[in-house]
Amino acid sequence: MSGIDPDTAAQLAASLRPSDLQRILLTFEADLADLAGQIEAAARTGDAETYRRAAHSLAGAAASVGAFALERAARLAMSPDAAASPAEVLGRIRGETGAALRDLARLAAVAAG
Repeated sequence: MSGIDPDTAAQLAASLRPSDLQRILLTFEADLADLAGQIEAAARTGDAETYRRAAHSLAGAAASVGAFALERAARLAMSPDAAASPAEVLGRIRGETGAALRDLARLAAVAAG
């Protein structure tokens, strides 16, 4: 897995019933995709407040499922003095969101049996 930390995935799988794990993972899939979309839309329209707020929410959601690379990318979007350009940050968020969503889908499929 490249999008989700394997240790976090293992902890989730060990601590939850398969049906609960699947439900949580599917919820996070939807949340991550929605938040990444909000960041992109806010960047296109120049809405800095929504951009930062969505990035903050994305960082928290990503951290809770072990998508630490996505969390770091979202934190870049939260930083007004980030060295990376908004286009670079969006590229990272897009890539890391894709990796996290792929891993979450795999985990949900395994949990479903």
